[in-house]
Amino acid sequence: MILLLLLLAQTPDDVQREVSARALLAAFTAGQFDAAAKNFNATMLAALPPAKLEAFAGQLAAQVGKFEKVREAKHSTDQGYRVLTLVSDYEKARIDVRVVFDAEGKVAGLFFRPSGAARPTAASTRFADYATKTPLRLPFDGEWFVFWGGRTLEENYHAITVDQHFAYDLVIVRDGVSHPAGAKTNAEYYCWNAAIVAPAAGTVVTSVDGIEDNVPGAMNPSAPPGNHIVIDHGNGEYSLLAHFRRGTVTVKVGDKVKAGDILGHCGNSGNSSEPHLHYHLQNGPKFGAGAEGLPAQFRDYCADGKPVAMGEPRKGQRIKNCAK
Repeated sequence: MILLLLLLAQTPDDVQREVSARALLAAFTAGQFDAAAKNFNATMLAALPPAKLEAFAGQLAAQVGKFEKVREAKHSTDQGYRVLTLVSDYEKARIDVRVVFDAEGKVAGLFFRPSGAARPTAASTRFADYATKTPLRLPFDGEWFVFWGGRTLEENYHAITVDQHFAYDLVIVRDGVSHPAGAKTNAEYYCWNAAIVAPAAGTVVTSVDGIEDNVPGAMNPSAPPGNHIVIDHGNGEYSLLAHFRRGTVTVKVGDKVKAGDILGHCGNSGNSSEPHLHYHLQNGPKFGAGAEGLPAQFRDYCADGKPVAMGEPRKGQRIKNCAK
């Protein structure tokens, strides 16, 4: 079971790492989620605010029961990054709780997995050198934040799958967070109800609406993409855009769209814990039905204020469409 793993730099000394990691786990298991997140760095806090920690704690408890004790603390490095692993007994399983730190001693990553489990690896893909044929634009206006995106598991948990290998999860952030502190409703999230547009011309081959939006922190795994649209761009390339707000999808199967046409509005339907846009390019028309993910190389956008003629956005970047 993976919660989150982010790229690191240097770490504080072993003693301070262990004190910080134990304090984090103690707060997490006691339900003190604000305290658990207090030592997160800005990127980590944007990715995993207290509300998400609370939602995850409920999911974890359902799988492995109550926390019992820490058996052992292990100090290590992983690909040059420092890691403090707390081998912990839960009611139904032994779990490795891995905590990582940035150069200032802030928590930059956290993940839980069965003790002794193999490190997860990215799925193999035959499209690593693929060049996108469709002239894609970013599927929104204004500035958004790449929550997940890139080709490694550290940047993009989607890389563990074949069909979503190069997928993006995108949100709007202000002051480093996707919503105000204490937000409890979808409407408080900055990307909620933002217009989502066609990334390129094509024909709509899938249009799903009518699925309820989740309360933040809850998810609907029975309908993973929620309200979603698939566009056939030709040349064996299909755009999938997911998690639209219920009742906002504006296109139906068979409609022709052009780049920039409004498709609907950002929501929180499907297997989604907060409002966001999921986007990926694939080589088939159906979600998860034998299709393989393709690199989605967008054109004429800005990343962190710098123009990109053609490229793949990466985790942590602020991106927006730029005029030529």
